[in-house]
Amino acid sequence: MDTTTVAAFLAVDLLLVLTPGADWAYAISAGLRDRSVVPAVAGLIAGYAGYTLLAVAGLVVIVASSPTVLTALTVAGAGYLVWLGWGVLRKPATPAAAEEAMGSSRSQIMLRGVGISGLNPKALLLYFSLFPQFIDTAKGWPVAAQTGLLGTLHMTACALVYLAVGVLSRTVLKARPSAARAVTRASGAMMIAIGGVLLVEGLLG
Repeated sequence: MDTTTVAAFLAVDLLLVLTPGADWAYAISAGLRDRSVVPAVAGLIAGYAGYTLLAVAGLVVIVASSPTVLTALTVAGAGYLVWLGWGVLRKPATPAAAEEAMGSSRSQIMLRGVGISGLNPKALLLYFSLFPQFIDTAKGWPVAAQTGLLGTLHMTACALVYLAVGVLSRTVLKARPSAARAVTRASGAMMIAIGGVLLVEGLLG
């Protein structure tokens, strides 16, 4: 792959990663709970690793060519995002609430992260719609190698951004419960808005 294509992908990918959503809300909750940021982010990245393996195996291209399957996955992910956003609005994160909601063990925290990223509509958009636009099937690297590189770049960007979000929330928000509630409520509202738009597009498109 040429550097221009990689740079263009990174620019679009970072815009998606930097858009607050379910992953951000989970990273913030992890940051408000001591020693939870790393397993939470590891879980989020593991979910994307699963998508990357499917993409490398060629299943993403197959699903992307089936509008019915792609729509069903998008609607399911969007519904999950709305449900998560409503939960965040109903019970915004504070240090005490995060302790209760994140789970009691590192494995539980990680597994929940896998579920959140694995059903994130942004992942569906990225892997099923965006990846094929940056893959050259006619020349250059094998398609599997190009897909693996794009997936690795995405996971690296996610790891860096979500670790920063978790650490900053621990540093800035833990001593400010009202600010933590405001930030997580805004994140929840954005999750509902994004999920609602995707639901409408998926059901009416």
